[in-house]
Amino acid sequence: MKRILLVVAYDGTNYCGWQVQPNGITVQEVLNQKLSELLGENIETIGASRTDAGVHALGNVAVFDTETRIPGEKISYALNQRLPDDIRIQESREVPPDFHPRYQESEKTYVYRILNRRFQIPTARLYSYFYHYDLNTELMQQAADYLLGEHDFASFCGAGAQVKTTVRTVTGITVTREGDEITITVKGRGFLYNMVRIISGTLIEIGGGLYPPEKMKDILEAKKRTEAGPTAPAHGLTLVGIRFLNEA
Repeated sequence: MKRILLVVAYDGTNYCGWQVQPNGITVQEVLNQKLSELLGENIETIGASRTDAGVHALGNVAVFDTETRIPGEKISYALNQRLPDDIRIQESREVPPDFHPRYQESEKTYVYRILNRRFQIPTARLYSYFYHYDLNTELMQQAADYLLGEHDFASFCGAGAQVKTTVRTVTGITVTREGDEITITVKGRGFLYNMVRIISGTLIEIGGGLYPPEKMKDILEAKKRTEAGPTAPAHGLTLVGIRFLNEA
């Protein structure tokens, strides 16, 4: 028995998120099915990040155990021949049998994209949140700076989350503009349910002038979800990648 790691990219538009669930097709369900067909075994993957319905990924990570003799690095090629066009394996390799993607110390990078212009662009509608009011990225960055470091992010945790603690560490957060696209990039050692989308929704309100940047400090200290802004739509969010800190 050996354990194989997959780096998985997908367009989340047509899926009910990552994790297998009864109410619709998911990325994990498709992976399990196609791996089982390929290897002739009952394969159950373990994912590093349970992205929500509509969220995209360039580098989510999953592992699975198998008896196959196919070399780990070759599985990606064989599996991609079976997967639908909106899911592609970027890398496959063998890892130690006790490697667990959710329990390894890691840094995740998320990007939230906002199309900030007068009219929508149809080709961007699935991968960025269209917002037609002018947004001030300087104000958004000033607000974002309050979130750097270790804090209790209870104000930025979606309802229904079952966690032992809402303390998390944000290792980097930037707000940049290129033309009509605003990009919020957030890096951290772990995230709460809907955390990046709530941060993004709050930054949008501040960028639109509803609150001054200093309001972010008050929201953070309140530790109440009702104090923060709305949860930004899922389709603007992409999990860019996961870096395991104990690997070279």
